[in-house]
Amino acid sequence: MENSLQLAYVVCLVMLLAVSAGLVIRQVLRTRATETTLNRLQNQVTQGEANPDALYELGGIYLRKKLYGQAAGYLQKALRSWPEEDAAGRARVCNALGYACFAQDQYDVAIRHYRDALKLLPDYVTAWNNLGHAYEKKKLTAQALEAYDQALAQDGSNGTARRRAEALRKRLAPTA
Repeated sequence: MENSLQLAYVVCLVMLLAVSAGLVIRQVLRTRATETTLNRLQNQVTQGEANPDALYELGGIYLRKKLYGQAAGYLQKALRSWPEEDAAGRARVCNALGYACFAQDQYDVAIRHYRDALKLLPDYVTAWNNLGHAYEKKKLTAQALEAYDQALAQDGSNGTARRRAEALRKRLAPTA
């Protein structure tokens, strides 16, 4: 009986270690891929060969690394060089730039970038969600609710917008 209990314990321990090792290896591979891409893109920038897509990708990497100031710089460069006729691409860059500003507590600037994204692509649900969140941070509850309602008008199954809109409606509801 005692031997089977010890065997079960060892098997569980080995399984736990195997799963942990797998997760660590996966994270190492992801990090390595990100760093390889980062080096490649930085070389393109240094050599003056970076196109708007590369600048946007580089900005995205810096966002994931939480280096928001650097991300904003590359995203601004991407936006300046992005083709005018590609409204959807420009909207993505504006939204990412808004996120970089939001993460630095620059809510007014973030709002401006989210609104720019929505001028380019009025049905951009992520930008509506982000705009609502920025308005919430500025304590502009009515505007936040309006942004979340717009997100829901575009995508009725948007769980984030639904939860935030319900919470704001409760906050705005007169108490009896």
